[in-house]
Amino acid sequence: MTQTTVREFIPVRIAVLTVSDTRTLAEDKSGDTLVARIADAGHILADRKIIRDDRDDIAAILREWCESKDVDVIISTGGTGLTGRDVTVEAHRDVYEKEIDAFSTVFTIVSMQKIGTSAIQSRATAGVAMGTYLFALPGSTGACKDAWDEILVKQLDYRHMPCNFVEIFPRLEEHKRRK
Repeated sequence: MTQTTVREFIPVRIAVLTVSDTRTLAEDKSGDTLVARIADAGHILADRKIIRDDRDDIAAILREWCESKDVDVIISTGGTGLTGRDVTVEAHRDVYEKEIDAFSTVFTIVSMQKIGTSAIQSRATAGVAMGTYLFALPGSTGACKDAWDEILVKQLDYRHMPCNFVEIFPRLEEHKRRK
């Protein structure tokens, strides 16, 4: 007879960044959606900001949060499309040490079930930097719901099996340990 190990939930500290030239906090439905889901899942909102579509400014706040001991995960919303002002993906990649390539694939699969071939226009991405996970989601509320409900709520839950992002937190920076 095998024993099933029951793991206790580990809350994660998550910062939310909305990238927009036009939205204010009062109008940030996608940010509100993420904040509500973070709380409902039992995680901690570490910080929340709105920033304009500027690659250097976005990368600067991502780096600042990655350096903070109070932030484990960063989720940005907005700026992942194809227009000239959409620079969030480039800013994320300026910060990444490693890209989580499969996130884009899984997000596209989830999106295809909801919006069909329009999913091809998303450049959602994810990566790791300085021991912090970073996720860049589209600016639509529906896309934020889909990414959270179908991917992130599970991967940011230590109890999710067979594996999840939380259980490898301690190993994200093992290459920096002295041998």
